[in-house]
Amino acid sequence: MEYDKKVLRCFLEKQGQLFPEPVADTEEEAAFFLEDVMAVVVRSAGEVAEYFEEAGIDTEGEDILEAAEVFAVGDGRYLIVEG
Repeated sequence: MEYDKKVLRCFLEKQGQLFPEPVADTEEEAAFFLEDVMAVVVRSAGEVAEYFEEAGIDTEGEDILEAAEVFAVGDGRYLIVEG
């Protein structure tokens, strides 16, 4: 999967919400890491819910957009990173 600059910047800025220390310092390192963990970019909050449902992750009673694995890109898209 290709990750555009907006997604890469989002991950670099917010990676602390999922990891105790940075896993990437540059856009190139971020792209490599995201590819390595098979991170997914979805187009809406509904697609985030579908992703978790298909993965068999129970999110009942939780705001899935607040999950540490979910990064709001800022343009309506979300990056999902399973650490």
